[in-house]
Amino acid sequence: MVTRIVTIQAPDGLHARPVGELVKLVKTFPGSKVTLATAARSVNAASMLSVLSLGLKHGSEVTVGVEGGDEAAVLEAVASFIAAINS
Repeated sequence: MVTRIVTIQAPDGLHARPVGELVKLVKTFPGSKVTLATAARSVNAASMLSVLSLGLKHGSEVTVGVEGGDEAAVLEAVASFIAAINS
């Protein structure tokens, strides 16, 4: 498993639209299990409701974890996507 901490840059945090796009991205890597974790808990990044339940606001830190498949490439794709969300 590989991990990376990402800070949420979006002024409104992660709301439904960007989370939906994130889930679509995660599902393009069926051989990998992607998780998002805060200090409180960890969720499956392929579940929109689970990701939304983390309540990620601007400035929140989330740990992206990837297991299986091409871990490094998947981690880079998902972490870069989250870091680039601006709305």
